[in-house]
Amino acid sequence: MRVISGECKGRPLKAVPGSGTRPTTDKVKEAIFNIIGPYFESGTGLDLFAGSGGLGIEAMSRGLEKVIFVDKDYKAIQTIKSNLEYCGYGDNSEVYRNDAGRAIKAVIKRGLTFHYVFLDPPYKKQKLQELLEEIEENDLLIESGYAVCEHSSDIVLPKEIGCLHSVRTESYGIIGITIYQKIKQL
Repeated sequence: MRVISGECKGRPLKAVPGSGTRPTTDKVKEAIFNIIGPYFESGTGLDLFAGSGGLGIEAMSRGLEKVIFVDKDYKAIQTIKSNLEYCGYGDNSEVYRNDAGRAIKAVIKRGLTFHYVFLDPPYKKQKLQELLEEIEENDLLIESGYAVCEHSSDIVLPKEIGCLHSVRTESYGIIGITIYQKIKQL
């Protein structure tokens, strides 16, 4: 596992010890960022179910200013912090041990909004539609912001969730991605 592009291109990232976390493959990561980027002038991100932090770190390497990382697993939190320090992003990030639902409530309380939200929950415990509804209902994405969902390829998410419109759905073997963009309704 490594950073694919940007200022930390080629830098290896540690994986979370054990088999509880499934890192995003380089092929899928490249596809995601070719759709939503590939590079950014600035912006903020929220990486829920962050695992090793690979998606958020890739986004920072490509130009995001700040990313908040959330995972409920202690080993994942330690791995994220280690990877952030190794890439020099410790000061541009926040890392929290929490579940996704509580993390969203904390973000709402703080009045934060994001350019990008990355959702890569464990395939067997997905509640992507509910999380997307909560993100949409609470305006956590800025206008034209993206919500990136990684899921099992047999999962079909709705075309629209409020102001969130599916702009791309792809399959890579057993991995599926669905990307939503916030489009204000007239």
